This record gives sequence, C-alpha cells and structure tokens, in this order.
Amino acid sequence: MWPLISTRSAVGDALGGWPPPVLDPAGPYANPLATLSWVLFGGAGLVFLVVLAALWIALFGTAARKEKLGGTRAIWIGGVAFPVVVLSVLLVWGLSMTGSLTAPIRGDEMRVKVTGEMWWWRIAYLGADGGAVLHDANELHIPVGRPVVLELESADVIHNFWVPRLSGKLDMIPGRTNIMRIQADAPGVFGGQCAEYCGGPHALMGFVVVAHHSEDFARLMTARRANIRPPAPAHPDLARGAQLFGSAGCAACHRVAGTGANGAAGPDLSYVGSRQTLGAGILPNNRGTLMGWIGNSQAIKPGNRMPPYSMLSSDDLRALAVYLEAQR
Repeated sequence: MWPLISTRSAVGDALGGWPPPVLDPAGPYANPLATLSWVLFGGAGLVFLVVLAALWIALFGTAARKEKLGGTRAIWIGGVAFPVVVLSVLLVWGLSMTGSLTAPIRGDEMRVKVTGEMWWWRIAYLGADGGAVLHDANELHIPVGRPVVLELESADVIHNFWVPRLSGKLDMIPGRTNIMRIQADAPGVFGGQCAEYCGGPHALMGFVVVAHHSEDFARLMTARRANIRPPAPAHPDLARGAQLFGSAGCAACHRVAGTGANGAAGPDLSYVGSRQTLGAGILPNNRGTLMGWIGNSQAIKPGNRMPPYSMLSSDDLRALAVYLEAQR
C-alpha cells in the first residue's frame, strides 16, 4: 500500500485564494503589473457597458438614435479613433511601467540562472564572474528587499517563468537568455508556474520562491557554499538509503553535493530535504510523498522523465526517503 499523498503544496496554496496573486503584489516589480491589470479590468468593464448601451439603443431606441448609432461618424469614432487612441496610450504607458523588469544587468545585483527543462527548473546561483557557485532545483531562495536578476534560459522547448506576486512573466527560449527582475518586500513563500504550454505535464510544472530576512539568507548561502549541513537525525535506514541511492541508479541522474553522486540529467537533490515541495511544486515535501514519488512518479506526474521503480520494496523506499530527508 502506498502512503496517503496529499495534493496540497506551497505552489497550490500560493496561487489559490483571494485576491488572485497577480492582484496581490508582494514586491516593487509586481506592483506596476497589478496596477496595469486593474486598469485593464476597469477599461474592459467600461467598454462592456458602452456595448450594452449601444445594444439597447439598437433594440429599443428611437429611430433618430438608431440612425446616429449606425452612421458614418459613429463608426469612425467608435470603431477607429477610440481603439487606436486607447490602445496606443495603453501600449506606451504599459511599456513605461514595466520597463524596469527587463532592464540590462548592471553588474552589482544578485544573479541567478534559471533553466526551464521538461518539466522542472534548474537553478544556479551565480558569482561576480557569472559562474555558478551553488546549484539547486525547483526552489529559489532570495533576500528580502533586494532586487534579484534572473537569467532565464531553456534546455529544450519554450517555457515561461511566472511568479505573479513578485514580477511579470517572461518566455524562456532555447538558445537565448532573457532577463527578469524579482524582489520580495517581506519574508514568505511565493508560488510560480510555467505559463507557456511546453507539452506533457506542463500544468504540473510549478516553482517556489522563498524570501528570507537578509541575515538568514546570508547564513543559508554561506552554509550551502561551504557544504555545511545540519546533522542528520539518527535513523537505522539512513546508511541503507545512501547505499541504495547509488545501487538503484539514482546517482546516475541526480547530484548530491559532497558525495559521489554527480548526475546532471535530473534535478539536483543536495537540499531536497528542506524544500517546500516535490515534483516541481506539485506535492508537499514529506516522507510519504517522497516514497510515492520514488516508487512511481508516473502515477503522480504522467509523462515526466523519471522512470518508476517498482522493483523497490516499501522498506527500500522508506530508506531512500530517509536519506533524502537528510539532504538539507
């Protein structure tokens, strides 16, 4: 029997509820998008009322009003001049409001490369020279109150990075690097989603951004860069799980910092035990979901690139889950 698996996750919680995330900004790069959204909603409502008024006149108005409504002047004003003026103003205003989201890199910002893959996210924290200094997957950690430049790339097809409470959305195009800025004004967990259909389990390609106070973020990054890990709780399955991780073939696809596991085909598992979610944002991270994912991820996220491991017993799965929980 598989352990009971809940479908609630940090991404689902962050993207659900009211107000919708796009109307609930949590940083300066999301604020202009929320304003723009409200203006568009208001404009759409106003146009809807105008159309209803025109429809009422066409059905129930006097002959004189019907004649004016169908006249040449009304067509030129309502069908040509009005949309040209309104759409031009919205275009210029919208571009001016959102230009800061994709401004060129200055060189002094925190930089992270995010690579979209079928159907997960590869994370590389970059140093001053642009080289990767730390690797992770499906979860991005940032300091509060500091702009973070994301260098967005794709390893296969077009994806789209979108964390609606922190910034806009931007395509990730193979062979090209696009720039986006995000910033959180307060600590919290912010859900994101791939917003461009990329085949297969596209709808199950979520993402988590975790914002920390500056001091907590600095401690986290320092510890991870030095490969300083909190001591793992003593558990009889821990050593067996480490052995199984190599013998079952996990290390061929996954990396765990400080060990001989250096696989690059799948997500980096160096800190999987501390992540908010599993499977790229679709499951809460606990021992039961780890066991279920390892045993048969295809039953949870059909089409993903991890094969099922039906040959493993429940004791094997538990040992592997215990080992992965210790990776923090």
